[in-house]
Amino acid sequence: MAGIYLHIPFCKQKCHYCNFFSIASLKQKPDFLAALKREIAVQKDYLKDENVQTIYLGGGTPSMLDKEELNSIFDELYKHYNIHPQAEITLEGNPDDLSKEKLKMLSQTAVNRLSIGIQSFFDDDLTYLNRVHSADHAKIVINNALNAGFENLTIDLIYGIPTLTDDKWHQNINYFLQTGLKHLSAYALTVEPRTPLAHLIGKGKLRAVDEQQSARQFEILMQRIEDEGFIHYEISNFAKANHYSKHNSLYWLGGNYLGLGPSAHSFNGHSRQWNVSHLTKYINEAGQAESVFEKEELTLDQRYDEYVMTSLRTSWGCDLAHIQNAFGERYSHYCLSQAQAFIGEEKIEQRDNRLFLTQKGKLFADGIAATLFMD
Repeated sequence: MAGIYLHIPFCKQKCHYCNFFSIASLKQKPDFLAALKREIAVQKDYLKDENVQTIYLGGGTPSMLDKEELNSIFDELYKHYNIHPQAEITLEGNPDDLSKEKLKMLSQTAVNRLSIGIQSFFDDDLTYLNRVHSADHAKIVINNALNAGFENLTIDLIYGIPTLTDDKWHQNINYFLQTGLKHLSAYALTVEPRTPLAHLIGKGKLRAVDEQQSARQFEILMQRIEDEGFIHYEISNFAKANHYSKHNSLYWLGGNYLGLGPSAHSFNGHSRQWNVSHLTKYINEAGQAESVFEKEELTLDQRYDEYVMTSLRTSWGCDLAHIQNAFGERYSHYCLSQAQAFIGEEKIEQRDNRLFLTQKGKLFADGIAATLFMD
């Protein structure tokens, strides 16, 4: 199983918290689309004719593309890659782009799954984040997307927003549950360096993020959403059985994926590569062999670390037998010995030769994984 990620870098405006590569201008869109198609063709051998079961258009805001632009991208992909007839094809969208007409248009493309960036159902939270849409419009868009036939639909929510009280967070969860959707992605608000959010907090113009509030709201989410029959299959992702995101799962289970577009990352199990995070350079260089990206061959230690980092975040856990087979007995013994302290603290549970984060451990996922890394 392999996947393809396409980074569409255009946005109406930059959200305060976002540190993904994007630009608030469509001036270079025609040149970008031409460059993207060149890169699609040039990189056709990266996945070595593997069966592509997931395509994901992220950004940026891919919902800013029209029907003809999307179909021309899909035509190029199907021409050069071995794409499964039932591939999951996800498009990220913002509520302000997803009019009834746009949703009808999207239903006439290869897109069969939508990921809508709701973030909150309260206007003051959306103002803090510098989102374009309103809370009322977000609710309307979810209903319109379902009515347009997008049954495979997920939304994003953010917790830890300083304006988001615990009571409002409960209400956000309540509204999600009322929609009947079967997948949710939820993320802690993080203050990334050099973002507008970091600048505004530093200037005292916005309230700072409270880590205790964020942790508490994550615990509220885990308890409530699992009580409703959702599976916490990855730190930030919750789904009913058989409704996991294939693309998310591909990342966390160590599958191969090709990233196309500026700043996109690729991984094939032995190396990773990443495209330049500059639109003009990307446009000028895409299609010229390897000039558009940098590449890193992974050492055995790095491949082990990669596996630990991704597997420990999931409901499938970190498989000690796989570590022994793939990396050697020294690595499996090291991993288990490093995990002992966390097992004693009830942050890791060992079952059937696998290590799993407990709910308590999920609050410290990154730090725990780093401790298990091979130094």
